[in-house]
Amino acid sequence: MSEPAGLGVEVAVISSDAAIITVCGELDADTGLALQHQLAGQVVHGRRHLVLDLAGVPFMDSSGLRVIVRTVNDMRNVDGTVSLAAPTQVVRRVLDLTGVGMSCRIFDTADAACEALLGRKSEVPIRTVCDTANR
Repeated sequence: MSEPAGLGVEVAVISSDAAIITVCGELDADTGLALQHQLAGQVVHGRRHLVLDLAGVPFMDSSGLRVIVRTVNDMRNVDGTVSLAAPTQVVRRVLDLTGVGMSCRIFDTADAACEALLGRKSEVPIRTVCDTANR
């Protein structure tokens, strides 16, 4: 039996209270906890606005969805926001079917999410390749 693939998570701070979290890999029961820890760490470091770039997530189950919903709720508790960017077709379907888009904004690209958040283009380049594996 093979070990589950790791989840790549990359953080790019775009302002003192905002960050882009680029996620690559399947977001499920095996990897959700690793993402939850990364996101909680951003709150501890004072980030109040998160953009989750999901372009590299080919699959997400209810465990991954739970991480996103929990993060949305946690950010509300600190007067913050969560935006989702570039979900793949499969992930977008899960988000649409569960109504997550009613509690956070979903953008076609990470650039669009950053522009909406900051009111201008992000000065931090958004990477499309995940190069860190956290597991």
